[in-house]
Amino acid sequence: MKRELPVDITVIKADLHEILSLRQLFLQENNFQIRYDACHERHWADTYLLVLDGIEVGYGAVKGKDALKDRDAVFECYVLPAYRKWSSELFAALIQISGARYIECQTNDAFMTALLYEFARNVYSDTVLFAESMTTTFLQPGVLFRRRKEDDDVFGKSRDDAGQYVLEKKGEIVADGGFLTHYNLPFADLYMEVKPECRERGLGTFMLQEVKKECYRAGRVPAARCNMNNRASKATLIKAGFRVCGFMLCGEVKREG
Repeated sequence: MKRELPVDITVIKADLHEILSLRQLFLQENNFQIRYDACHERHWADTYLLVLDGIEVGYGAVKGKDALKDRDAVFECYVLPAYRKWSSELFAALIQISGARYIECQTNDAFMTALLYEFARNVYSDTVLFAESMTTTFLQPGVLFRRRKEDDDVFGKSRDDAGQYVLEKKGEIVADGGFLTHYNLPFADLYMEVKPECRERGLGTFMLQEVKKECYRAGRVPAARCNMNNRASKATLIKAGFRVCGFMLCGEVKREG
């Protein structure tokens, strides 16, 4: 049976405040860390209202895939549940009006993932996403976990590059780490690095375990990500109580003809 088309689909470029109520619904539905959340507040994205027969039914967001100044990749889209039978038509209009050449999403966003596979080709992933899964209780005798001091020598790193916390063993800093908070509440992104000559001793796992505790104390839920080919980081994250919760996808917009 042929589906009746709506009278009118319009895509209107809008300021961030005009789509905030819709984005709150998007964040509520997708209760996990949104990797590109900061693109909105940092003005790295253009936003569009999706209008169906004069009713604002959703929004889309476009950022630069490789360069921040570009606006060539749709990375967020939300449509109110009552109007999702028109998702394909709305998304097609968003691509046309924005001129996007790429689609990016994370696979734990099922709605956007379905649109990506419908409208994109040459889809690939280079990033694994992790969510908190379990509490670990590893010990590192003789290793002190503490907040980094201003005068700490974190194996040659500058103050700006060094983490919030360090592991100290026999007076030497052997690892650093911390968590970043420029993500949607309540999530934070954990990171760590172990001094090269001190690796494969469980220090990275111990660092992540202790940073998770600090993250929770700060009112944040730990999350993380790593490169698809970084097997060592993936193994460390899983050992520290994380689980794989998704992947970042990117594809080229299909063009007719």
